[in-house]
Amino acid sequence: NDWHTAIIPNWLKTIYAEDPFFQKTATVYTIHNLAYQGIFGWRILEIAGIDEYGFLYPEIAELANVVDLMARGILFADVITTVSERYAQEILTPEYGEKLDPILRDRKDRLFGILNGIDTEELNPATDPYLAANFDVSSLDRRVENKLDLQRKANMPPNPDVPLLGMISRLTDQKGFDLVGQVIDPLLRLFDVQFVLLGTGDPHYHAMFRRVAEEYPDKTGIFLTFNAELAQKIYGGSDMFLMPSRFEPCGLGQMIAMRYGSVPVVRETGGLADTVKDFDPRTGEGNGFTFKQYDPWAFFGAIIRAVETWKHRDVWRKLQIRGMTQDFSWDRSARKYIEVYFKALEFRAAETVGGSRP
Repeated sequence: NDWHTAIIPNWLKTIYAEDPFFQKTATVYTIHNLAYQGIFGWRILEIAGIDEYGFLYPEIAELANVVDLMARGILFADVITTVSERYAQEILTPEYGEKLDPILRDRKDRLFGILNGIDTEELNPATDPYLAANFDVSSLDRRVENKLDLQRKANMPPNPDVPLLGMISRLTDQKGFDLVGQVIDPLLRLFDVQFVLLGTGDPHYHAMFRRVAEEYPDKTGIFLTFNAELAQKIYGGSDMFLMPSRFEPCGLGQMIAMRYGSVPVVRETGGLADTVKDFDPRTGEGNGFTFKQYDPWAFFGAIIRAVETWKHRDVWRKLQIRGMTQDFSWDRSARKYIEVYFKALEFRAAETVGGSRP
């Protein structure tokens, strides 16, 4: 997984290449986030027992004194996986490839996207001990008790008739907080909405949200910390869940939110695009609200579409039920991983017979 284990496929295809014990051993290398590659000086290979000083692999464009561990994992693994189908496509492009897109394109026949799952037994609104009221699709009316509980927890006026927007996230540019910073004031100033945030991150975003909390005390609940109990209350009590990510390899928040009846508003990227389909009022299809361009007003427009749709409670309930009944369990993902493991063994067997290197 990621750069931390990337040296293992390198070992197996070089210093252990002739070891009979490992002749049939295949490797599946999983990329969670291509941005973190494990860049080190050449001494890291000496520490790892690999005698390659001065030898370069042109496929990964290493410099004479630089080692990119993730690139080596991609080069030497029998199969590469990442955590959503869309992200597997995105990292083949210069925009998302973090300078590794050339080798990923070279090995795209070995690249598979498998969406992460969530623990649906642990994350269950019918049994969650942190919720004020447990509920499921047959008792969705009880969910309003969680909304009122969350409003009180956030020191906002308890009111079931005001749309409540939630976010749980690291406060970083990757998660789209530069967009949030551009829309939060007009959103709170012009619309009758409430906003709850839970998360920590970059200091300038902490300062931004402290200012927002001071200016809109009755409309915001800002928690610059991490709190597992409050996170579950936000999932179970918010009407909408915001994830305007710049990129998102998989994303779990949108899946948990849907499981708990909170309708996601997301950017169409990575796993968000694979799990959230834009609501079409003409057909009634979709399970959330999406926007394509990384632009504050595209994000703003998606929020307003969600807020306006929320006013039609019968339509909104159908959206909630659609999200709550989707299968985001690990069962489906596990079956796909089993298929990939067999593919890795097939690739390894073919290389062993043919004597080819990656």
